[in-house]
This record gives sequence, C-alpha cells and structure tokens, in this order.
Amino acid sequence: MASPTRDTPARPARVKQTRGEGQWALGYREPLNPNERSKKDDNPLNVRARIENIYAHRGFDAIDPGDLRGRFRWFGLYTQRKPGIDGGRTATLEPEELDDRYFMLRVRLDGGALTTEQLAVLGEISQTHARGTADITDRQNIQYHWIRIEDVPTIWDKLEKSGMTTMEACGDSPRVILGSPVAGIAADEVIDGTPAIEEIKRRYIGDPAYSNLPRKFKTAISGQSDVAHEIHDIAFVGVNHPEHGPGFDLWVGGGLSTNPMIGQRLGAWVPRDEIPDVWEGVISLFRDYGYRRLRARARIKFLVKDWGAEKFRQVLQDEYLKRELIDGPAPETPAAPIDHVGVHPQVDGKFYVGAAPIAGRVSGDTLVAVAEAAERAGSNRVRLTPQQKLVVLDVPEAQVPALQAALVELGLDSNPSPWRRGVMACTGLEFCKLAIVETKARAQQLVTDLEKSLADIQAELDTPVSVHLNGCPNSCARIQTADIGLKGQIVTDADGNQVEGFQVHLGGGLGLDAGFGRKLRGHKVTASELTGYVERVVRAYVAGRKPGERFPQWAARAEESVLQ
Repeated sequence: MASPTRDTPARPARVKQTRGEGQWALGYREPLNPNERSKKDDNPLNVRARIENIYAHRGFDAIDPGDLRGRFRWFGLYTQRKPGIDGGRTATLEPEELDDRYFMLRVRLDGGALTTEQLAVLGEISQTHARGTADITDRQNIQYHWIRIEDVPTIWDKLEKSGMTTMEACGDSPRVILGSPVAGIAADEVIDGTPAIEEIKRRYIGDPAYSNLPRKFKTAISGQSDVAHEIHDIAFVGVNHPEHGPGFDLWVGGGLSTNPMIGQRLGAWVPRDEIPDVWEGVISLFRDYGYRRLRARARIKFLVKDWGAEKFRQVLQDEYLKRELIDGPAPETPAAPIDHVGVHPQVDGKFYVGAAPIAGRVSGDTLVAVAEAAERAGSNRVRLTPQQKLVVLDVPEAQVPALQAALVELGLDSNPSPWRRGVMACTGLEFCKLAIVETKARAQQLVTDLEKSLADIQAELDTPVSVHLNGCPNSCARIQTADIGLKGQIVTDADGNQVEGFQVHLGGGLGLDAGFGRKLRGHKVTASELTGYVERVVRAYVAGRKPGERFPQWAARAEESVLQ
C-alpha cells in the first residue's frame, strides 16, 4: 500500500464508538435487557390487582413468571429458597428450581416508626400467616417468611388498616426511607427529619412516575449520623448552617454490594421543607440518566462516579430544580457508631430503651409481647433501627427497670454483651435464593460462643467489635463497613473438602472510619473455624492496639500474619 502523500491525504483515525448505557435522557428508550422490557410491558405497580383478583384465588401455579420473579417485588414479595438446596448449587440452578411455593414478605416501615398497636398487628400477622417468623432488617423493615400467595390480600388488609404497607418495599423503586430511631427526642439531634420522610411518602411512594427506575433507590434522612448515610443512593444529614441554621447536608452515590462506594457530598445545605423537592429532583435525574443497559451498573453510584459531584449538582440544579442550591458545611462526625442500645434520656425528661436481639431475629410472639410490655411501661411508640435493634420510646424513669426486665425475658437485652450488640446477619441460606451459606443460626451460635470464650476481655472493649455475616457477595448485612466482615462462599477445608465458609474483610467502617478496610484475598475461614478465628483476631487487637486506637485503625496497620 502506497504511503500517504500531499496528493493522497491520510484517512482520519477511526473513532471508537462507545455503547449507549440505556439512558432515557439521551434517547435510549428501547429496553436493552429483560428487566427493562418487563417494566416497559407493564408498570410493576399493576401487579397488585392480579395478586388480589387472580393469584390469591387460583394459587401459586397460576402466577405468571414475569410477575413471580419480577413485578412481585414492588409489593415486597420474593419467592423464598426451596429447602434442602445447598449453597454450592445456588449459581448452577435455574430460578424455577430454586423457587419454593412460599414467599418472603417485606413490610416497609419508613424511619422504623411504629406504634405499639402496629407492632402487635405485625406480630399477629407473623403468628397467623408466617409460621411465627419475623426478622428486623438493617433497613428498618420487618421481614416475614412462609407466606402463601392466598393469604397476601388478607395480610395487606391488616397492614393497611393499621397504617402500614408493603408497597415498593423491593424492586426498582424508591425503597424504605431510613430515619433516626430517636428523631424528635434525642438531645444531640440537629433537626428532626420526620416531617420530610412523611412528605416524601405522601407525595411519591406508589407514584408510577418513579416506579420504573434503573434499579433500587435507597434514601436516608436523619438529624444525626445514625443511619449509615455514607452508603445510600441519597442521604440528608443534619447540620447547622452558620447563616441559615439547622438543615441538612446532601449526599449522593453511596452503596455496597460487589462495587462498594462511599457517597459524595454535593456541598449543598437543604432546609427541611425543601427536602421532598430535592429528593424528587435526584430520583428523577437517576430515572432519566441512570444506566439501564447493564444491571451491574444500574445504581446511581456509577453515574455519580462517572460525572463527579460538581457535574451531578449542576445537572440537578439546571435541569430539575431550576434553581441554585445553597452551599453548606459538612456535618459533624460522631466519635463512635450510634446504635441507640441502652437506656438514654429524652429531651422531654422521659427515657428510651434500646435492646438487641441477635442479628435481628425475633418472632411474632416476641413482637406482641414487646408491644404489651411497652404499653405497661406507659409507652405507645417503638422504633426499629438500621442495626437490627429495637427501641422503646417515651418510658417514664420509674418504669425503666421493669421494662428492661421484661425485654430480657423476651431475649432483648438493653445491656448486651459486645457480641450480641455488634453482630449483624442477612437472611442467608435458610430462605434466600442468592445465598451460599447459612447466616442467622450461625450468628446466634457465634454470639453464644464469643460470650463465653471472650468473657475475660469483654470489659476492655471500649466499643463493640462489629461482626457482620453475609450469605453471598451482595452485602445486605454491610460486610465492607464492619470491623470484621464475613462474605459467604464455598471454601476448601484442611482435608480438601468443599464446605461453607467466608472471605474476610477487616477494618471497614462509617463515620470516623468511613471506608472498606482490608480484604484478605488469600485468607478464607471455614464455618467450623469461625468462632476461633474471630476470637483470635479480637485478642490480637486488644493486645496490640495503641491507647484509644479503634479496630479499623489497628487493622489497617497490623501485619497480615496477625490477621489470619
């Protein structure tokens, strides 16, 4: 081929065309994967009518697969895992092979807020329809199992008559809004976020305009740093502006799973009554510009990472809010994680009592009994926390000891060991179709074992060492932000057998220690070795830490041999 000359100019280099990400705002309206096609074919909110009018009458076998494994989620329903399928087969079976004929049902409880009457209703539903199951999740929800499709309309009726719902508890939708369990009563709260939570619920939850998002959308609103705001799609955190007073700092783009990211501050101060408008602007931006081509990149965190905080804020202001946001300061970072466990004074002279079930596992009987105990103590308000705990509000001082004793009888200790306080776990292999290992029962055994084996150093732990167990890589139990995070997988034991085990993450955290710590890539712990491993690492921390050194600080500098 002749070389280019003045008479035959060189051809310009071919520009590589990038593939579209399925962003509606850029003209990609045609669905690019089965999930997007399903949502376009029928708004998922329409599935309720089919559940009530068809499936509840004809039974499980009548359910359309597109509803069963897709649209049902918009009303909090997932099929649970068929019993007897081990974790090694999770990734090899088809969905219909994993599906049981029963459902997990998630009740969305925004801000974790409940009256004692509502708590009793939740307990009665568990007793009547869920074989007694009820778990407190780290999203402040109640989660049932063993739900029959025939019973779902009756359950909805009971919930809705008491002011509760399962609408958009799951799915590519605006899910439950996390809020401070002690909003409006905590002495160190900058401002109460409850009115903003209630207004977002009133305006937007169940609105078809926001029920087809690229993926799920998680919100946190709190007047103090007690709702894991750093790992939410959007968060509003209480802060005092030097000129405008109490309001909220705006964060976007946090999230965990297999690509964890800490949210980014937009540097904007938002007054409480403007939170719903700003929230609508951000969720609309996500709906229109979010990546819909690949599910693995469909969370808002990827858009924020690619754009950066400055561009994201500018697009939000120019295209959605049509105004400038007010610049503002960052919120104060608490000196230690806030979990509201224990007995604490309220601003009105009463007390709140926070108690710890193990890894959020309770029961219908427990929920009914807690409601009764709270009412005997003069309270009618209960809160669930983002740490899988339960808090009774408004307790007169004279009633605190009796309430504490009643809660202990129910397995809810307000003065728990560091292990009962610091262990969290996801649903795991018992019910979850994504899980590889068992978690809830293992968490129970781990707490029991550690309370015995580490009793001699318990008093030396200034704050609990958090241990989070997850049954798969999706991090529903926030393993990357735990002191000791355990990601379930199948591992090889000393005899060459494939057994349940965990990959270890160490030194993650939020607040002062916001970050994802160290992943010990080559180090796997079998389930049978778990107690010994945790005990060994905690003893090494207590022996080797410097004065005042927190676990994440120690784990960051410790020799890897000490961590194995």
